[in-house]
Amino acid sequence: MAFLLRITYMSTYRGYTHHQIADLIDHTLLKPEATQADLDACIKTAIESEVKAMCIRPMDVKYSAQALADSSVLLCTVIGFPHGTVTTHTKVQETIEAVANGALEVDMVMNLGAFASENYDLVKEDIASVVRAAKNENPEATVKVILETCLWTEPQIFHACQLSEQAGADFVKTSTGFHTSGATVEAIRTMRLAVGDRLGVKASGGIRSLDALIDMAEAGASRVGASGTTAILKEFAEKATSN
Repeated sequence: MAFLLRITYMSTYRGYTHHQIADLIDHTLLKPEATQADLDACIKTAIESEVKAMCIRPMDVKYSAQALADSSVLLCTVIGFPHGTVTTHTKVQETIEAVANGALEVDMVMNLGAFASENYDLVKEDIASVVRAAKNENPEATVKVILETCLWTEPQIFHACQLSEQAGADFVKTSTGFHTSGATVEAIRTMRLAVGDRLGVKASGGIRSLDALIDMAEAGASRVGASGTTAILKEFAEKATSN
């Protein structure tokens, strides 16, 4: 078994190793109806697969932080999810509680209504307030801004990325996974063009295969949200060739 595991880690597919694929993944469980058994299975998969992070509901943060304490997996949760239309005060309080409970990363939803209304000052201050709250609680905290890219034109996506960067965010992210569509290669390219190498870019929503994940990475994604991590890594083991 150890020999087979070593072969898998030495193998590549489309130029990526097993470790590089796993290191792209934010293993995700955000279904509102997810059970405790679902959460335990999510934690087990995240640890065994050695993914970069695990993204879960705010109610699951404290439990998950304890479960992941001896692992290398970063703990991520969502703020203002999934619509982004709660008040800034509410987002700030959610952030403080999440980081205090052990979240190292928070994925906040941009105020979609304010952005659609072109109230860009509100959008930027909403993000900045969450950034301040997260980093005041833990200077190492990472803030990702969910743009819900399926709603916007390419220039709007570019502008939303600029606002996120100006507000101090660490990442921009495509989607909640709860709207009409998720990540696209085109959106990722636009986001990477907007932020250069200054911010991370996370693709999320509808990424269910190994090739889709790699397509996002090659378009500029530095993280990929996925709930089907086990299937993706199994696909890697089947497709990879030894060097």
